[in-house]
Amino acid sequence: MPKPAAGTDRITLLDAAHVVPVRPVRGSLPNHSVAIQGDRIAGLMPTREASQRWPDARHVDLTHHALLPGFINAHTHSPMTLLRGYADDMALDTWLREHIWPVEARFVDSGFVEDGTRLAVAEMLRSGTTCFNDMYFFPGSTVEVCREAGMRINAGLTIIEMKSSWAADVEAYIEKGLRLLEQWQGQPGVNFALAPHSPYTVSDGTLERIEQLSARHGLRVHMHLLETEWELKQSLQQHEQTPLERLKRHGLLNQRLTAVHMTQLTADDIEDVAEAGASVVHCPQSNLKLASGFCPVAELSDAGVNVALGTDGAAANNDLDMLGEAQTAALLAKGVAVDAKAVNAFQALEMMTVNGAQALGLEEIIGSIEVGKQADLCALDLDAPRMHPLHHVISQLVYAAASAQVTDVWVAGRRLLKSGALTTIDEAAVIHSAAHWRDRMARFGAAADH
Repeated sequence: MPKPAAGTDRITLLDAAHVVPVRPVRGSLPNHSVAIQGDRIAGLMPTREASQRWPDARHVDLTHHALLPGFINAHTHSPMTLLRGYADDMALDTWLREHIWPVEARFVDSGFVEDGTRLAVAEMLRSGTTCFNDMYFFPGSTVEVCREAGMRINAGLTIIEMKSSWAADVEAYIEKGLRLLEQWQGQPGVNFALAPHSPYTVSDGTLERIEQLSARHGLRVHMHLLETEWELKQSLQQHEQTPLERLKRHGLLNQRLTAVHMTQLTADDIEDVAEAGASVVHCPQSNLKLASGFCPVAELSDAGVNVALGTDGAAANNDLDMLGEAQTAALLAKGVAVDAKAVNAFQALEMMTVNGAQALGLEEIIGSIEVGKQADLCALDLDAPRMHPLHHVISQLVYAAASAQVTDVWVAGRRLLKSGALTTIDEAAVIHSAAHWRDRMARFGAAADH
């Protein structure tokens, strides 16, 4: 019998009806337990064997649940929960320039970011998300909220050639970002990426600077790319190159690139992305709602490109529900490819777990239930009528389950959702704060005219 994991922390056994590890096992394991010791996974084995190995362990009864790796939202703008429903049913360029950017200029400050992030974290934990890749102003405020709540964060150091309440110019964005990197680097649960907004909001000179910073600090580059046909046409007119060609020219098309949306890809583009080892983040619901186009997920996957999932911000989606996103991704991929086998249920599950971890450079730490990895887990109740009969667990999770069935969540071994109740966030206070921001916007006449 193998020796118990090293460490002095008492073992906690999560005894589940089904464990879905994602790696290295690609199926579901009935009547298995996951052992947590401190912040890590110490074991995965049949429940009877786990009880014999650790007779003094604490037990958490999940015998009506599926236990999965925590979901990874590989692209969002968490504070934009406060703009949920603010401006809907319009094209991306109009939505941004005439509605979102003006209201952000008027209201966004550290308090807005803190309150919006706290609302987002509450929503994400309730739906099984344990880590998110963010891009927004005042990233230090987002990190503070995540540390307070126990949420894992990959914080984007935003860079945009547009004055904001966070920074006056590119140099200020970079300087403030590097200061945050120095302050928080190495802290548990906190990672960073450079986050230029998009090719159309940064110049060639700024792209060169970003490549240098990425190489010097080993930072990934998290960026909207090829989101709309308008972006493609604008780049050809102004630069006589596509956005992807511009990034390639400046050395940014490489394994550190996390490219978001990618709805305007050619076959040659897909080959270039695959050869570079870049990751793509697919945001199907946002792309559908904004009529941005279709990411060729099946073609990217067939070419060997790592494809992760993101919700985008709640102002564009309008939720942060990764299970819903996975279902949409699987169904949409089949329609786009005209192939019912495209993006099967397990591939959709990979996209919101291990693929998300790889897109953030965290695949050695999170994304699957493997011994030694961080104990980032979520449990989903299988007793709902919509889950029966349970012929195939993974298919039911992707095609039938709802995020409301998530009952428990752990991040780094800490139980942040317990039997449906948040343990580190005052949910009533969060909702009250969101109403306060709604009233402020309405009072100053900033709300969209519906």
